[in-house]
Amino acid sequence: MPQIELEYFAQLSEATGLRSEIRNTPALTAAALYDELREQYGFALPPGRMRVAVNAAFRPWEQELFEGDHVVFIPPVTGG
Repeated sequence: MPQIELEYFAQLSEATGLRSEIRNTPALTAAALYDELREQYGFALPPGRMRVAVNAAFRPWEQELFEGDHVVFIPPVTGG
C-alpha cells in the first residue's frame, strides 16, 4: 500500500479536523482516494466540483498514485 501525503483546505480541513495527514491507502487513483476519504470523513462535495493536484500539478481524477505522492483536493473558492 502506498503512503500518500494529503493536505486539506477549507471545508475539507473542517470535516477532517486536520490540515494534513500521511495515509497508507489501497487507492490506485486520486478518485479512489477521494472516495475512501469521503467514506471516512463524510465529505459533502462531489469530485466534479473540485480539482485535484498531485505533486503540485493539477491532474485528472484518474491520475495513478504512487508511494510518496503529495495530494491536495481543492474545493471551490468562495467569498468576496
